[in-house]
Formats: sequence, C-alpha cells, structure tokens
Amino acid sequence: MTALLEMRHITKTFPGVKALDDVSLQVAEGEIHAICGENGAGKSTLMKVLSGVYPAGSYDGEIVYAGETMQFTGIRDSEDRGIIIIHQELALVPLLTIAENIFLGNERATRGVIDWPETFQQTEALLSKVGLREAPGTRVESLGVGKQQLVEIAKALSKNVRLLILDEPTAALSESDSQALLDLLLELKAQGVTSIIISHKLNEVRRIADSVTVIRDGATISTIDARGGDLTEDRIVRDMVGRSMENRFPDRERRAGEVVFELQDWNVWHPEQAERQVIRNLSMQVRAGEVVGIAGLMGAGRTELAMSIFGRSYGRNISGEALVRGRPVDVSTVDRAINAGLAYVTEDRKTLGLILEDTIRRNTVLANLGAVSQRGIVEERRETEVAEKYRRALNIRTPSVFQKVLNLSGGNQQKVVLAKWLFTEPEVLILDEPTRGIDVGAKYEIYNIINDLSRAGKAVVMISSEMPELLGMCDRIHVMNEGRFVGELDAEEASQEAIMSLIVRE
Repeated sequence: MTALLEMRHITKTFPGVKALDDVSLQVAEGEIHAICGENGAGKSTLMKVLSGVYPAGSYDGEIVYAGETMQFTGIRDSEDRGIIIIHQELALVPLLTIAENIFLGNERATRGVIDWPETFQQTEALLSKVGLREAPGTRVESLGVGKQQLVEIAKALSKNVRLLILDEPTAALSESDSQALLDLLLELKAQGVTSIIISHKLNEVRRIADSVTVIRDGATISTIDARGGDLTEDRIVRDMVGRSMENRFPDRERRAGEVVFELQDWNVWHPEQAERQVIRNLSMQVRAGEVVGIAGLMGAGRTELAMSIFGRSYGRNISGEALVRGRPVDVSTVDRAINAGLAYVTEDRKTLGLILEDTIRRNTVLANLGAVSQRGIVEERRETEVAEKYRRALNIRTPSVFQKVLNLSGGNQQKVVLAKWLFTEPEVLILDEPTRGIDVGAKYEIYNIINDLSRAGKAVVMISSEMPELLGMCDRIHVMNEGRFVGELDAEEASQEAIMSLIVRE
C-alpha cells in the first residue's frame, strides 16, 4: 500500500527530558494505524509534532505527507492539508450548539455574515454521517461524552479530513459508546479516511487496527502488521513494557477481617430533578483487608453513590447512615468525611483530583494540610519530606517533587492522587475508575498499591467499568443497576457473564 505519511527520525527534547528519540512512523493510505505504549512513552508528543502543535523548528527529523516534505508552523497548517487531531480532552465549547461547535473558526458566511440555514443544513448532513440524531441547535453541554466524541468527528469531517488522529478516544466511554465509535472508524476507513488511533485498550486495537506501532521510552520498538496474524495482546504488551506480563493482575491473599465500613438504607435524589431518585435503599459492608467492587453500566449510579458518601458531593435529600468500625459517622461535608476516615479517588483526576498547574509536593499534602502546618503556616521542609516519602513509596517517576503535575504521565498523575489520599491515613478508600486512561504497566503498579492497602487492613471500594479489572482484583462484587444493588458475587463465582446476566435481568 502507498504511504500517506512518513515521520522520519523525529527527536523532540524538553528541558532535561528527551521525549522522542529518533522515532520513525509510516502510515499507509486508507488504513487504521494504532500507536501503543506506556504513559509517558511519547505517543501524544509524536502526534503533536505531526499536527503542528509543536511547530517545525522545535524538533529534529522530517515529516513527509502525501509525497511532500512538510513544515507545519501550527495546527491551521496541518488542518489545511486534511490532518485533524482529536485530543483526549475534547475541544468543544459546552454552551454553544452542535452546529456552532462544528463550524467554529470555519464559519459558513457571506461577507462576514453567518449563513445559518447553510450551517444547519451542512451540520445535519455531517451528523447523519457519524450517526448522531441530535438537532444542530442542541447545546453540547447536554450531550454525553460518547456523543461529544461524534461531534468532534463531524467537526473533523467538515474540514475535509484525510488523516484523522484520535488520542485515547474511548477512554471515558461506556462499552456501547466505544463499540459505536470503533464501528464509525471502520466506516470512515471504507470511505477512504486514514486514521491514527492512540489507545491503551488492546482489545479495541486488535479489532480495528491494520498495523500497530509500539513506542517505549520515546523510541520506536516495533511495527506489527495486524493482517499478518502476528498481532496478539501479549506481543503488544511485551513490546510496550519490555517484559512479558503473563498475569495482568498481581496475586493477593484474600483475608477479610472485621467490618470497617457500612452503609445502611442509603437514598440520594438528583440535585436538579426533584422527582428523580438516583440511589435507592442501598446497603453494603466492607471488611478490613477486603476489596469490594461495584460493577454496572454507564448511568447505573456508581459515581453518584461514591460522591454522595464522600461529603455529600453529589445529590440532595440524602438519607441513611454511614458507619466506620460500627460507629455512625458524619459525612455531610468533605472535611467531616475525611475526619471520619474516608477518602475518595475521583474518576476525573484532571478536574477534581489534582491542581494540574501546581507541584507534586503541593498536591500530595493538599487533603491534610494540618499535618504539615504549624500555627496555620505550612512548613515547606515538612511538605517536601512527605512528598518525597510518597514519591518513593509509590514509584512516581519524576525528577523532582517540585515538578508540575501537568507534566506527568497519566499513570504518575494517578499515583499523586493516591498519595494525596494515603497521606490522610484513611480507614476506607473509595476508588472510582482508578486505572482509567492508564497503560498496562502502570495499571499493574496501581494494583500492587491496592493490594498493599488491603494487606494493611484498609477497606477498599473499587468502582470500574472494566470487568476484567474487577474480576482480577476484588473479593466480592456488587452489581448495580438504576441506583440499586441487583446482586452480589463472590470472587469464585464472579464472571463477566454472571455480572451481565444480573444487569439485564432487572
């Protein structure tokens, strides 16, 4: 097949760090090419070089596209040639309509006046192509993440896309939304659109990719032709991490002690829709040293449950009782929940879990400032000692705890979130999608941390959309649907089929 894109010997250096070291990539016309690698391997950096986010002159090497050597000075240059990148954090304006977002900066106008009939007509045609039935005048804020991804792709199609780049497009999507997006990429391929997809979900890569390039530590390790039958998850993982990972989950001794955390008759109502009950008469127990999972489809109420427990961060008219070691505790505010021994690792680390522009040091102590303060003044030496302790304990890969969290890979950011809550010395740790957007190597490290917590006698609640993760890590799994627990499975009897049968039976 003819090469549409060649990136030759790309080297990109940041102060003190070589992010890309002589990376080469070749993408054939009309194929779906996957790029895999651990967090921090350089995947997104390579795509930012290609799309002009890092302009010509800021890196060494050569980009050949459609037979011509390119010198992109910005995103506009690459878009003019049909190269469109969709970042993991979607670039949509929530308060604008679908039509306004699709043609933002690319307006359909005559003499400076927007032609709204033409804009809406073209929007409807684009939405039809991506399988989205919403009206062009619908505000983006009312759409779920899956539909927002489709709006981004429609936006790309409006710019006559020839090469579509997607960075972790399914990281925040439900299983059904992920499958719909992958089907759309296959349809676009049939229409002649070439795609590059960065993904940690190896089952998805195997399903749609024609070829896979693996990057490790900023260097090209291998390119595998999926059509040749050599593409297996084990092969990709071995190239990604530099070692075989026959067991994706560490062994753990299942040993439950006394009941540490208990929830009785918990009810939560929607914060805005007064008539809608989100959590219904829910009760649960978690014992010392136990990891209890919560499974369910998107919208089942899992995150709403976790946030309502942790300081009533979600919901209204909350009723029921929370107990820690048999004693009722006040969890009506975040401060009170922390004082009661609870910690919550949010599913959205970048928005709710971290201050990205601040340092590792500051983020680590943020939830327990009193422990590093004297008379209301933070002691910087003590702050640094604590951050260094957790950097070593959790193997946070960074030159210094004074580095901004923004510059860390996703896996290392997640470790900083864990460090922040471990510093509060909680009795109960609620983990909401603890490995979302993290590569297999970093996942394994997070799993080891969870095992260490259970060995220390902590009560761990684990919410995850990845059923293999729940099956590999949990002692018991509660299955949730429409705000209720519809079943409970011990580790020995749990399976993906058993979980799904409980969900669909309701």
